Amino acid sequence: MNSPTSQIQPPQTLRSLGATGLNTVLMRDILIKTIYRMSLSRITDIARQICLPIPQTIELVDLVRAERLLEARSTKAGDDGTEAAFELTEAGKARAMYALSQSEYYGPMPVPLDSYREQLQRQSIRNIKITRRELKIAMGDLILPPTLMDDLGPAVSSGRSILMYGPPGNGKSSISNGIRAAMGDCIYVPRAIETAGQVISVYDPIVHKLVKTSDDNPSLLRQSGNRFDNRYVYCERPTVITGGELTLSMLDLNYNPTTRTYQAPLQFKAMGGVFIIDDLGRQEEPPQAIINRWIVPMEMNYDILALASGEKFIVPFDTLVIFSTNFHPNEIFDQAALRRIFYKVKIDGPSQADFLKIFAMVAKKRRVPLDEDAIIYMIQKKYPTINNVYANYQPVFLIDQMINICDFEGKPRHMSPELIDRAWKNMFVQVEEITR
Repeated sequence: MNSPTSQIQPPQTLRSLGATGLNTVLMRDILIKTIYRMSLSRITDIARQICLPIPQTIELVDLVRAERLLEARSTKAGDDGTEAAFELTEAGKARAMYALSQSEYYGPMPVPLDSYREQLQRQSIRNIKITRRELKIAMGDLILPPTLMDDLGPAVSSGRSILMYGPPGNGKSSISNGIRAAMGDCIYVPRAIETAGQVISVYDPIVHKLVKTSDDNPSLLRQSGNRFDNRYVYCERPTVITGGELTLSMLDLNYNPTTRTYQAPLQFKAMGGVFIIDDLGRQEEPPQAIINRWIVPMEMNYDILALASGEKFIVPFDTLVIFSTNFHPNEIFDQAALRRIFYKVKIDGPSQADFLKIFAMVAKKRRVPLDEDAIIYMIQKKYPTINNVYANYQPVFLIDQMINICDFEGKPRHMSPELIDRAWKNMFVQVEEITR
């Protein structure tokens, strides 16, 4: 797989305050709000929270001191005299309160949207080239027919949209997760972005798996030890998975009117990674409406978001979107929508031979000895009752059922025709006439 230490060019360390690309007033207000809310005084602590190198933090502090919003704190007993400390003046506190009334956002300095666009180009998901071997390894223990890998490989390498469809229980969700694992490398995710003077939080520890951060050496107050711009975090390519709970409002910018702060929508947090819409057709909105929402991003590689004021702005769209459904595509989409999904991959159930391979593999993992009579009984007596339709979930289901029965009855874990019968009853609900 691709190495986590990829060749993606990192966002450069800031060498001047102007290199942030941010308005001085915005930076000033974030600085004093952060000091006020977090009761900070020392440069190293301030730099760590606003995610600027120490030299640029000192430069910003000096600008704020010139406005008489911040002043050096007098040395007190017990203070460590090796580092200067600062505190807000009365005017600084008043300004901080006013700034908080406009927006409660404080902490990391944001990255201008245009700067983030440039970084996205360097780490685009469409730059990834995955080989058959890498994809096969990423799928782990999944037993997939070679023809499926023929269809899936080019789709993943393209970085374009994929529709996976087929009967339930055949590993569409597991395959989606394997696709993410195949990517292997890491990218730089901004903690927050800025556009039109508004700050939008992006980094989400639930979505973004942190690999490392870049911090200054506190002992070098006039030098930068950063290896990349600390307004970013170095993360694994993100994966966002949604299912039946997905609503179209989740794809809009999230504004909190109480704190007057913005959170990036799900697909923005998935930038540079994978957005999986599982169980398509189970959402409140019809599938056609969900697909329609993705038409512009998928075709034009950009999305349109709106601020609370109604002002709209364009953001890049660099995400592999995977739709997964148990319905046949022709049942839930019109042809115009299907045309806009670049790859359609059918995920069928396993053949009898592959089913038996999966059954044996699961039994070995669960430490349940294989029993020839039980397997013959299952194949010759039970599966004909469902027209010999095999599914990938069935071996795990049947074997776990047999384990639960054995454990309950205090018997060694084993399999038998009788246990197959008892497990089978829980796998399918018989359609019976109800007499009232």
